[in-house]
Amino acid sequence: MDDNQWLVVGLGNPGPGYAGNRHNVGQMVLAELADRASAGFKTHRTNASVAEGRTGIAGPRLVLAKPASFMNVSGAPVAALLRFYKLEPERLIVVHDELDIPYDTLRLKTGGGHGGHNGIRDIIAALGTGDFARVRVGVGRPPGRQPAADYVLKDFSGEERKTLPNLLSDAADAVESIARDGLSAAQLHFHTAK
Repeated sequence: MDDNQWLVVGLGNPGPGYAGNRHNVGQMVLAELADRASAGFKTHRTNASVAEGRTGIAGPRLVLAKPASFMNVSGAPVAALLRFYKLEPERLIVVHDELDIPYDTLRLKTGGGHGGHNGIRDIIAALGTGDFARVRVGVGRPPGRQPAADYVLKDFSGEERKTLPNLLSDAADAVESIARDGLSAAQLHFHTAK
């Protein structure tokens, strides 16, 4: 077993109908990471698609996983992946959308509650702990009185799509930085950037 291995989970909903939704930004970030590692996703027995690669030649090994379950029941696949790869929650990085952060902004943290995010809530319940790293990708609040649930299940706007590749790249950089340099160093860089 590689002692510098991380499980990186991108949250979202399965199927092409959800692929471009704000709620699936975590899985979009994983696609970016897989491209960088020249790794392809394969169906895994833990009810997830998995790709494996390194960050650089001698960098940390990343197991990239997209649960095949719906967002709100992400916990069981994540727990199964940790067991399969014999990793503790401290070696888990979850990438997900965040309504309370403005679009095109990243926030990195470890521990704490779920903040109303049902995917995170289910992972915490399945693992019995919230002590894992999170790359929170800001999607902003819905305009007017649009319900949050409707907003996150819509695709990014045309205006947002212009800068989305940069946001996905920044989020992928943040994942690599956590795995390579640790959370504190990654926070220092990404929370003060811009």
